[in-house]
Amino acid sequence: MIFINPKTDFGFKKIFGSPQSKEVLISFLNALLYNAEPTIKDLEIIDPYAAPSVTGLKDTYLDVKAKITGNKTVIIEMQVINVEAFTKRVIYNAAKTYATQLKRRESYSKLNPLIALTITDFILFENTEKFRSHFVFKEVEKNFQYYREIELVFVELPKFQKKLEEVENLIQSWIYFIKNAPALEDIPEKLASVPEIETAFNIANKSNLSLKELEDLEKREMFFEDQRGAVIKGIQEGRQEGRQILEKIIYKKSIAAHDLGISQRFSCRSNAFFLFLEFGCQRFTKILGLKHRTNFNLRFS
Repeated sequence: MIFINPKTDFGFKKIFGSPQSKEVLISFLNALLYNAEPTIKDLEIIDPYAAPSVTGLKDTYLDVKAKITGNKTVIIEMQVINVEAFTKRVIYNAAKTYATQLKRRESYSKLNPLIALTITDFILFENTEKFRSHFVFKEVEKNFQYYREIELVFVELPKFQKKLEEVENLIQSWIYFIKNAPALEDIPEKLASVPEIETAFNIANKSNLSLKELEDLEKREMFFEDQRGAVIKGIQEGRQEGRQILEKIIYKKSIAAHDLGISQRFSCRSNAFFLFLEFGCQRFTKILGLKHRTNFNLRFS
């Protein structure tokens, strides 16, 4: 069997936002939002496209949107590439979806809580090793919560490194599915023991797609690879430009040292000792893509 990639917008919407995906989405959301507790008993999958009702607002495109138990709304976005101002976009989408619940002249009392679930294929928070982070409004000093009207939940896929035999619970099973489905040739017995995950695999099976869906999938995968390629090319060009700037810095520092009558002999990887002084070893090696430990030897005479 060949499974579509849940990390593409087409794949994610197909698996979690299709008419037959109701039980799949309930299990998935209970796992990621409620620690696998069966809090969500029922839900309604609704159109994820949010056209602005107020002139001047930007359109909102989400992967999946649902109304869940407790009259809460959940919006889900799967993001593969870390684009500029992405964190601001998450807040904008959540705030806009929350605000546009009201029609003209309706009371604020009709606003219902909203949860924004964002899944990223890149690391977003460097200050934690947890792959799942949950944010609510809290008072700064006393740490008590404001009304839980808007919650932000993030799942960072690269932080999840468990192998199949190490998967222990429903949360980890769903994350493993999202990360590894395209690389699997059949449904692992361990994951098939969860009926909703087995259903998700069946929905993701390419042999069950229509011709039009296969064409749409191919277009989305090509677009995805083009986007990834553009990012990689930009990084490579940025590194090259950075190296050229570093060479100029080194040259200017060498001339300045010579003018001061200082004879300096140094040996360092990439001829960048002065950059080491300017930026520090850790930042410097990160910029040039070198290993963290770089040996620098300097002799003054």
